[in-house]
Order: sequence, then C-alpha cells, then structure tokens
Amino acid sequence: MNLLIDIGNSSVKAAFAKGVELGITHRYFGENLLGFIKGVMSGNRPDIIAISSVRKIDDYLSDTLRMMCGKLIIVGFETELPIKNGYSTPETLGSDRLLAAVGAFELFKGRECLIFDFGTALTIDRLDANGVFCGGNISLGLNIRIKALHEYTQRLPLIEIPKKVVTVGGSTKEAIESGIILGMVYEIEGYINRYPDCIFVFTGGDAIYFAEKMKRSIFVVYNLVLMGLAHVAHYHAKT
Repeated sequence: MNLLIDIGNSSVKAAFAKGVELGITHRYFGENLLGFIKGVMSGNRPDIIAISSVRKIDDYLSDTLRMMCGKLIIVGFETELPIKNGYSTPETLGSDRLLAAVGAFELFKGRECLIFDFGTALTIDRLDANGVFCGGNISLGLNIRIKALHEYTQRLPLIEIPKKVVTVGGSTKEAIESGIILGMVYEIEGYINRYPDCIFVFTGGDAIYFAEKMKRSIFVVYNLVLMGLAHVAHYHAKT
C-alpha cells in the first residue's frame, strides 16, 4: 500500500492506493500537515509515500515522513516519470501540473490531451499523443478573480459564486458575476477551439461548475493529481 499526498495552495488531499487503485480521499484545510498525515495513516506503514507539493516542504517534515515509510518520493523535475517532460525550464514546473499530465496519460493513452485544473490558479496544459508534456499556461482561478475585483476597487462588492449567470448583467452584482464567469468560459472555449482534436480533461475544485457550461464533451476527473501520484509510486515500486 502506498500513501499519496497532494499539497495544494488551499488544501491538502491524501489517499492510500493499492497499486494504482485509489482508496478513500481525505481533504484537509488546516496548518498541521504532519498531524493530518498521521491521522490518515492510522498507524499503518506505507511501502511508499509519494508527495506532490506546490509549497516548500521543510527538512523536519521530509525526515519524519521518511522514517514512517519504506520509501519517500517528493516529486520534482528530476523524478523519473512514465511521461517525458518537454518544459524548457523543468525546475520551475509545479509537480501538480506534471502529475495531472501523468494521470491523463494513463487514462487516455495514445490521445492528445488538454488538461484544465481549476484550483487557486487555472492551469491549462497540453500532453501530446506520445506522452510528452508540452507545457501550458497559468491564469487566475475563480476565487482569486472574485477577491481581486473586490479588494482592488473601492465600491465593487465581494460576490459569491453564482449558480446561474445572465449574458448581460442588469445590476452591478450581475455584471460582476457574468463578467467573471463568462470571461473564464470564453477563455476556456478559446483553448478548446484552438485544439479541437484533443481530449479535454477538467479537474480541480471548480471543474464540474465549468464543465456544465461547456458545449463540447468534457471528461471531469476527480483527484487527477492523486491518480498521477499513484502511477508514479507504482512505477517506482517496480524499479
């Protein structure tokens, strides 16, 4: 059994995997990361702990986790993966983007994929049919857009994510809702229209919300980064 940990900007997700099959996913929003991991482990000793992190992992945490498992893998640009990394500055690439591509590669082998990850940031990444990570773009996520419009103006209110939006806002509240949501929809559709032969994969917290607003067929894959971690851990278990 391997323990997979996805440390994002806003939350942490963890799950055990038997081979590449994920178990129950646990999510945590606090600061006691080690306490959360110990709670998930419940006294079990994983063969491998595999971590993707957009935050810096200090030596104390890594040393402690290394003693709690057979092997610790903190995925970085030097980690051996089942896909090829074509990024021109691999040392700057977030492991979450790379591992989402690993997950997509294993799900849709032989197909070109465009991966949209709806988190604190919106990332759009392309994986070619040969399993080469080609790179992508980073944009503002939904909640950042909402907060920024409020915090960097004096009179615009802080809105909640609307269930429905109108085409043209008839009030300031509607104008903000429609401007932000439709702006993201048009942004996403622009990428989709540019790469019409791709498999379109949505993941992250707002994936379903935006998938419901698309006209094209979309694959929504929960925990795509954890799936990528499961394949990486399984890959290294065999080596």
